[in-house]
Amino acid sequence: MRPRLIHALFLLGLVAGCTSPSSVKPVEALDERTGVTLGALKKPIELVPGAQNAVVTRKRATFAYLGPVEWNRSGNLTYGLWVHIAPGNDRPLGDIRGSATPTLTLDDGSVVLTPTTPPALGRSAYKQVVSWGQTAYFDVTVETLRRMAASHRFELAVAAVDGSSMSFSPTVDTHDVLTQYLQDRGLTGD
Repeated sequence: MRPRLIHALFLLGLVAGCTSPSSVKPVEALDERTGVTLGALKKPIELVPGAQNAVVTRKRATFAYLGPVEWNRSGNLTYGLWVHIAPGNDRPLGDIRGSATPTLTLDDGSVVLTPTTPPALGRSAYKQVVSWGQTAYFDVTVETLRRMAASHRFELAVAAVDGSSMSFSPTVDTHDVLTQYLQDRGLTGD
């Protein structure tokens, strides 16, 4: 009888672990200085170099991170996409705010991101992964966020200094994460 009880408790623990909240679930924060409410993910989505960018040597690879942002200024909602590049030793990338503006590739085509200036708040939507990395915000619309959430193909491409391009793929299912973000923000269009 005792081994069955232990086995049942073990299985119950496994099921509970599988249903724990995601680390990329949406959160909301109020910037008390400006009164702007910031809606973001708890952690940004991590993107790793694509297969064509795999480094055979023992160099430290470049990683990318991104996350949607909603700024609510007394009911005036605007949206952005936070992008952070944590450079490695594999290939120097260009300036993501300028010549190396990132491009998203989705199921239904590409989206060239347009840099924007976020509201001057007392905090950033996300914490930089490395202090020496590049961070920028890009304009996105609700429709673009919906396209991103609906897409099963999700790649971020950034131009390198040598004129080539480096692509990154997510380590999580962006479809699920971004769909949950849209639902939590009330942007599903239902």
